[in-house]
Amino acid sequence: MTQRASAPRWGCRATGRCHVARYGKEHKEATRQRIIDTAGRRLKKDGIEGSGVAALMADAGLTNGAFYAHFDSKDDLVATVVGDQLARQASEFSKLPDGRAGLQVFVRDYLSPEHRDHPDVGCPSAALLDEVGRCSGATKRAYTAGAKAVVNEICQRLAPEAPESARRNAFLLFTMLVGSMQLARALSDKKLSNAVLQEGIRSAQAILNVETT
Repeated sequence: MTQRASAPRWGCRATGRCHVARYGKEHKEATRQRIIDTAGRRLKKDGIEGSGVAALMADAGLTNGAFYAHFDSKDDLVATVVGDQLARQASEFSKLPDGRAGLQVFVRDYLSPEHRDHPDVGCPSAALLDEVGRCSGATKRAYTAGAKAVVNEICQRLAPEAPESARRNAFLLFTMLVGSMQLARALSDKKLSNAVLQEGIRSAQAILNVETT
């Protein structure tokens, strides 16, 4: 009994003209998300300016020619990645314990040597903030929306009954964490870098111990 041959990638119509089988919408969306995922890691590791389109596409296992099927420009990709990274960071808060106990966990994970030494899987703000400030309006808008979402999550845990009352302390905590991580990464003296992280944790705990009124 003969086996039925699998459908070829290339096919010919009754007219004899051949055509390339088109990928479905789901395949295209999955490919686009793969580019966004791998680009997120590359941008946080090498920076926006240090990451060319060729490297970004190679990370996703694709050629340069496939880029414009998914994004209008590198700026378009960067804005999309920045928004995606911050949205993921905000969603991670749901995995933490409720209230300030969850923020205690967040602070210690954030200001850890592991986070410092692996920016590619860490916070997009600590890795990209200086470059975002020089990016296009689209990237800044994506960052602004994402940063607000992260701060909102912090507010919800600082003051569950009245989140808006905690906005000042939430911004203070977020900016202190990001700045401490950036400084720790910039130092060549590992002992001093570790001290920055520890002082950052102490400062963050002081913020968490302040009652919101």
